[in-house]
Amino acid sequence: MYTQCPECLSVFSLDAQALAQAHAYMICGHCGAGFDSLATLADTLPDGPFRELPLNTPSLTPPQVDLVVYRPPLEPPVVAAPVPTADDAPDEFADLVFAPRFARSKKKKRSQRQPNRHFTAGRERRWPWALACTALTLLLVGQVAWATRETLLTRAPTSGWLRASCAALRCTLPLVPAPRQIHLLDSNVQTHPSVPGALMISAGVRNDARFAQPYPVVVLTLSNAHGERVAMRRLRPRDYLEDPALRARGLAPGASAVLVLEVADPGEQAVAFEFGFE
Repeated sequence: MYTQCPECLSVFSLDAQALAQAHAYMICGHCGAGFDSLATLADTLPDGPFRELPLNTPSLTPPQVDLVVYRPPLEPPVVAAPVPTADDAPDEFADLVFAPRFARSKKKKRSQRQPNRHFTAGRERRWPWALACTALTLLLVGQVAWATRETLLTRAPTSGWLRASCAALRCTLPLVPAPRQIHLLDSNVQTHPSVPGALMISAGVRNDARFAQPYPVVVLTLSNAHGERVAMRRLRPRDYLEDPALRARGLAPGASAVLVLEVADPGEQAVAFEFGFE
């Protein structure tokens, strides 16, 4: 039998063993192209020079073979042996004789009802640790509250709770300064009526915060006609308030007060003054 490469038109000789081993797929030894050898398979070579072998068109419907030459005998099917179950197992304890168990004595029953000594001892050892952990937790909460006391006293929810609790316990909460919430209402500067060479300055202030705060530190600045600072003084609450009880109460929320300040007269150069609060 012969077949031809469709790429280089080389013709090759085939035998049935090579054809069956390759399943009719061959590789040309001249150009290396792979092709189906059944497409150009022929029994003989044509006489004289040739260009191409006639195509061997395979049938679309494979033929059916009916003549049986040999059929191997069928092996009998393998049947799995049944797995023995608990019901099929022989009763190995059928011949045993069981004797009745005698009742335990009352002393043993009483000993079983007694509490476990190890459990009781462990519970007794545990309560000091629980008490110590509780005390440390309360101490930590107190330290955090003290470190953030200004925030807790200025916030609306916590401020009300703390003041109500402190009023019930008869304690005093510290005043939180908020100088930006203090506004100047009016001011007046005049010569001191009884002290020569001094000025008496009065300033009306109001606390616009939602909580009470201490009296502020008043920063008084005197300047000349050119805007240059001539004198400046910082007056603490004890400098303009003589009553310690009034200083301890502070400015209530929305309350107004008149601050009277006495300072030395810097002379005719001071024509303007300015207030600041710290």
